[in-house]
This record gives sequence, structure tokens and C-alpha cells, in this order.
Amino acid sequence: MRLCHKRISELVSQTDAEYVFWDSAELKKRTCMSWNTIQETFFHDPRFIKRKVGSKWYYPARETRAFLEQWLHEQPH
Repeated sequence: MRLCHKRISELVSQTDAEYVFWDSAELKKRTCMSWNTIQETFFHDPRFIKRKVGSKWYYPARETRAFLEQWLHEQPH
């Protein structure tokens, strides 16, 4: 069982390493949230790093993941 968890963690790390940044579609996929929910909950949080390039939003993958994990821990039960 421990070996299985280790392998899953390795695969997740490899997948994350493939992306330097996420677009909005990837953000919705990774959070399992709709765009409206994202905007209503954390999108406007000043700690949430984002950059608009042309008409498209981009989010640095590592920083976004860290922010989302912290944000979730801060939410009331």
C-alpha cells in the first residue's frame, strides 16, 4: 500500500512538472470548480497570482497550487 501511495505521488509530481503555468480551463479542472465559483471565492484574493496576456488569464502552476492548498485550509468547516 505504501509503495502504491509513493508511486501515485511520483506520477502527480511528474504531471505537475509538465506545466509552468495553467490557463483558466486547467484551473477549473484542477479545482473542480466552475468559473463563477472561482471568481466568487478566491480569484480576487490579492495573494492569488495571475496575469492576463491578451484576452487569456494565466496562473503560475507551483504558486497557484500552493495558494489553493493554503486557501482551502483557511476555509471554515
